[in-house]
This record gives sequence, structure tokens and C-alpha cells, in this order.
Amino acid sequence: MYDRILVPMALDHGVSSSTLGVAKALCNPGGQIIALHVYEAPQGSVSAYLDKEVVREAFEAARALLAQKTAGIPGIQAEIVSGHTYRTIISYAAEHDIGCIVIGSHKPGLSDYLLGSTAARVVRHAPCAVHVHRSS
Repeated sequence: MYDRILVPMALDHGVSSSTLGVAKALCNPGGQIIALHVYEAPQGSVSAYLDKEVVREAFEAARALLAQKTAGIPGIQAEIVSGHTYRTIISYAAEHDIGCIVIGSHKPGLSDYLLGSTAARVVRHAPCAVHVHRSS
């Protein structure tokens, strides 16, 4: 299967354990699974009203939640980076020689067909195989 698998994790969705399970099934023995959370810092005029310390604390809270969600799961490397979600996932996969991305997705609504969800954008632009796990 794959030697390096990336599992992007939105920390506010409940599919993390499912996508990590899919990644384990697709991973070669001795392979690496990277659980990645992309922290989107406030943009534009909103960032002008936020104290940098508040933004740093939110980033650290996200780091702690990611560690909590991946604790006790052997073979998972947890990473958190800051950036725009789908672009950062694509860049991370390209820069780290990822063989497969396992990403969770919800059932698409009308706005997803018009704008595209993060999973749909990752599928269109990924430099590697993508497995989409659809939650029920």
C-alpha cells in the first residue's frame, strides 16, 4: 500500500478515529502516518482586532487537542501547521513525499457543489492518491 500517509484532521469534526483507522489499514508495515491539523489564523481586518497572545493561545489549544486525539495510538505522528487549509494540505503532501492522503468528508450540500469542500479541493489538486472517508 503506502509508506507515508497524511491524515488531515479538523479538530471540531468527529471523524478523526475513522480516518486514522483507514490510514492504518492502508499503511505498509513500518510506514508512517501523519495526523495533520491546519490552524487557520484569523485573516484580514479580524486579525487587526485580536491580540497576538490570544492567537498564540488558540494555536497552543489546538496543538493540545490534536495531541489528545492522537494519544495512545501507536505509530501516529501529530503535526500542526498554520495556513489556508486545503493549500497547506497540498503543500505539506508535496514537501513530505506523502503517498496517500486520507481525508474525511461530510455529505455534500448545495454550497459544496458551488464552492467545493476542503476534501473536494484536496482531491482535485493533490500530488498523490487521496482516499475520502465519507461520514454517515
